[in-house]
Amino acid sequence: MHILTIIVIAIGLSFDTFAVSVSSGVILPKITFYEGIRIAIVLAIFQALMPLIGWGMGKGIVTYAKNLDHWIAFVLLSGLGVKMIYESFSKDVAEKLNPLQMKVRVGMAIATSIDALIVGFSFAFLEYRIIMSTFIIGSVTFLVSMLGLLFGKKVGERLGKRMEIIGGIILIAIGLKILIEHTLFA
Repeated sequence: MHILTIIVIAIGLSFDTFAVSVSSGVILPKITFYEGIRIAIVLAIFQALMPLIGWGMGKGIVTYAKNLDHWIAFVLLSGLGVKMIYESFSKDVAEKLNPLQMKVRVGMAIATSIDALIVGFSFAFLEYRIIMSTFIIGSVTFLVSMLGLLFGKKVGERLGKRMEIIGGIILIAIGLKILIEHTLFA
């Protein structure tokens, strides 16, 4: 597994957290750096743990589906990408809840990390180095969340939904790459 591929996956997964962070920055224009770190840490922890949980679930069935691994990864990643694009058109990015409340942060973290659970499931079929992958995903999510908060303070919510579309396209592209590598170049 190339580190660059993991970084690209992490960036694709982090667009949901970027959108949530931008909206949090819009909602909390006077947010402090420390408060931003608290939000970003919760988002990053969940985003890093979900692939690990998904990987564990996937490892349980990997021996039964080894010949289909590339198709499973393609369907999961592409389906996730399509879901992200669809949701970008169908949900309101700007929540009226206070992201400084722990229950709101945890809710945002769970909602934005479900996609990472599915990605982790596909990692089991592709034999990705899960510890390195979770570290990279968590680190990228933390950085992207902090940037989103700062961006939200400066620019507003206009770009939030577009970032989810870009994230969805990235995940679809990675799914296609895996399928092509395992079918045409195997």
